[in-house]
Amino acid sequence: MKKASEVKNTLHERNQHRSRYDFKALINSCKELKPFVSINKYGDETIDFANPEAVKTLNKALLKHFYKIDFWDIPDGYLCPPIPGRADYMHYAADLLASCNTQNIPIGKKIKVLDVGVGANCVYPIIGHHEYGWNFVGSDIDDIAVKSANNIIEVNQTLRNSVDVRLQHSKLDIFNNIIHKGEKFDLTVCNPPFHASAEEANAGSQRKVRNLGNRNYEKPILNFGGQASELWTKGGEVAFIGKMITESKNYKNQCFWFTSLVSKSENLGGIYAMLKRAEVAEVRTSEMSTGNKITRIVAWTFLNETEQKAWIKNW
Repeated sequence: MKKASEVKNTLHERNQHRSRYDFKALINSCKELKPFVSINKYGDETIDFANPEAVKTLNKALLKHFYKIDFWDIPDGYLCPPIPGRADYMHYAADLLASCNTQNIPIGKKIKVLDVGVGANCVYPIIGHHEYGWNFVGSDIDDIAVKSANNIIEVNQTLRNSVDVRLQHSKLDIFNNIIHKGEKFDLTVCNPPFHASAEEANAGSQRKVRNLGNRNYEKPILNFGGQASELWTKGGEVAFIGKMITESKNYKNQCFWFTSLVSKSENLGGIYAMLKRAEVAEVRTSEMSTGNKITRIVAWTFLNETEQKAWIKNW
């Protein structure tokens, strides 16, 4: 019989989190984690994933152990993302760039990535810079999130001069005001708010907390947190990605690949229709699987084959 804590190995082959958590090694890297670790009914070490403080401390330990981040913290109530899934996006993004470069992943500071909605946690730049040496720009509409991300960058020397976080002053814009004139990006990444309303987001939170065994699910304390702007937007992820597609046309010569996560498979048809209307040159879709959850990455570019070959000469 399988132990309940065994994890099906569905993560990307380069993902450092394919094995079960080695709590002894994590505690060795981050002593703060020790009080949160206990033995479950199967005799395995684990934490209470319904406890927000335990989840945040686990993230601290993972980021220190695997990504050499000495300091990481987020304000109360802000999104505390699951690290393995975030790492998967970065590895699939690397594969996307490699597919245009004779299967060689371009590494180093010459590769510039825009993280739309970097959040207070700054996790995508942390992972992408450590794994591939890429330079990042992060954007966010929340000034507290921007201050938090900048604090993480300032305290960790490895991130300084490699990550720039910008405040998006307009809640109606995504790329406008963030991508500067003449500035070029090899890639954009985004984990859009996928709920369409506060009610829908709350229902999703109740479901998650109930699945974790917390009986107080009617008024859930989110183990992974999240501000309103991180969890929902009017029209859900389709509306957000639609706005992204519309704006991306204005920067079609300044970015090679635009990408976004798509949480709900039923939204793909509408997104593909919008991309067709935008007259993109190419669309790619990849599937990521973390446990029982399948998420898609949709990527599009306005560059034709000749323009793509010219672009990668700078890599």
